[in-house]
Amino acid sequence: MTLPPHPADVPPGYPLAYERELRLSDGRRAAIRPIVPSDAPALAAAIRSADAETLRRRFLGGPPRLTPELLTRLTTLDYNLRFALVAAEAASGKGIGIARYEQVADGVAEVAVAVDPAWRRVGLATALVELLAQAALERRIHTFSASYIAENRPVAALLSLADLTGACAVGQGLAESEVELDRGSVIAAVRALDTDQDTPAGSGGVRHLR
Repeated sequence: MTLPPHPADVPPGYPLAYERELRLSDGRRAAIRPIVPSDAPALAAAIRSADAETLRRRFLGGPPRLTPELLTRLTTLDYNLRFALVAAEAASGKGIGIARYEQVADGVAEVAVAVDPAWRRVGLATALVELLAQAALERRIHTFSASYIAENRPVAALLSLADLTGACAVGQGLAESEVELDRGSVIAAVRALDTDQDTPAGSGGVRHLR
């Protein structure tokens, strides 16, 4: 199931400013936008078809039970305390990634990112986190927290590119980290995402949040 670049029906408060198309470091293009309730079938299909390793990284185990209530919760957001971005291959509309945050304390939100294996290591996860960080800061959230499998090197590396304020091993091979978001760095990173669309393909179309 494909994801349209702009949904036909959007809920109140839909943040149109977060729709954009990016060229990644290998020259492929990804369309990114906020999630909407009509994405529920595509999200369910993506979870059902995801490889075991992706599910393990994203959900710290097996996939959740896909009830209508869960899908509604994952796709019906206030775009304030709960925010999510979906990414699709620009040419086909095939879903390739999702990033979300949910506030868990005053100014602190838990963040999660999942990217299709074929779209890893080209800057997509980083771009999603940068845009998510911008949305968070605009909504008075200053810290991202994440729980992930300690051996999940891509997530650990992604978090280490930001201002890591705390990380520790927890339980059976799990790690928890907190990232303090720096407004200046986030603004510069997101600006670079758009600026780099004028650079030649393959020259690196994203910047890292640091």
